Amino acid sequence: MISLPPHLEMHDNRFAAMVHPMSTLDVIAEGFTWTEGPVWFGDHDCLLFSDIPSQRILRWSEREGVSVYRERSGFNNGNTRDVQGRLIGCRHGERDVVRTEIDGSLTVLADSFDGKRLNSPNDVVVSSDNAIWFTDPTYGIISNFEGYRSDPEQSARNVYRLSPDGELKVVASDFSQPNGLCFSPDETTLYIAESGSSHDDSVPAVIRKLAVDGANLRDKGVFAEIDRGLPDGMRCDTFGNLWSSAADGVHCFDSEGTRLGKILVPQVVSNLCFGGADGHRIFITATTSVYRVFVDVRGAEAWVRGRG
Repeated sequence: MISLPPHLEMHDNRFAAMVHPMSTLDVIAEGFTWTEGPVWFGDHDCLLFSDIPSQRILRWSEREGVSVYRERSGFNNGNTRDVQGRLIGCRHGERDVVRTEIDGSLTVLADSFDGKRLNSPNDVVVSSDNAIWFTDPTYGIISNFEGYRSDPEQSARNVYRLSPDGELKVVASDFSQPNGLCFSPDETTLYIAESGSSHDDSVPAVIRKLAVDGANLRDKGVFAEIDRGLPDGMRCDTFGNLWSSAADGVHCFDSEGTRLGKILVPQVVSNLCFGGADGHRIFITATTSVYRVFVDVRGAEAWVRGRG
């Protein structure tokens, strides 16, 4: 019988090799309103994350603790890095996707489609060709908590691809509320969270799997179902396992969609990322806090595997 600490719940024996019986679930930052968008900067040994309602992006490092990276963030939600290592963020307030340049200035990359404003870009990933893929649900415009209340101008809650030359294209339009998204390590698959059950009980809380064909996506159906709450942010490790947020923590699935185990967290989890000096930490944004836990795998993103 394999014994694991109480914050680890094993559903498959393979999970034991991915965690460690001496690991702890540590709170590294707390006292926020709704944390989201964690992204690791290995070249600076720090984590950036959003506190959406307070309109701040925060910075955490082992040496310096928590500091403010950006005030008046425009209700920034999801974050990632592009191929050059620049910060890419989704802002609910401005209803756009924005890039932070090396000098700290901001460049708006997308804020409309077909002459109409985007809904409220939510989460974002960048493929190795430097294309930007993002989801556009309505969470940032349904109230004034995470943005500004407004009627949607887009007829659908789309998933978009922004090409390196600036062409914005709808790659999926049949989601109720598309949320977090993540590439498989080889970028042949894009996983997208369907969180529409937050407003419609008839919509299942699932992660969908879509085959990537250049600039296009082909639906391959439901990858996995979340059994507690909704799927939100997610990341893949280098072995192709998918780690997804849920109401009770982080759920780990193998590449076929079998649930291997859970990292149980006492707050509702919004998102996660891999990082740390050795790449073996998962940083978890959960309601008012940020948690850290050791895992025996590394994230698939290049800046997790290396220093940059």
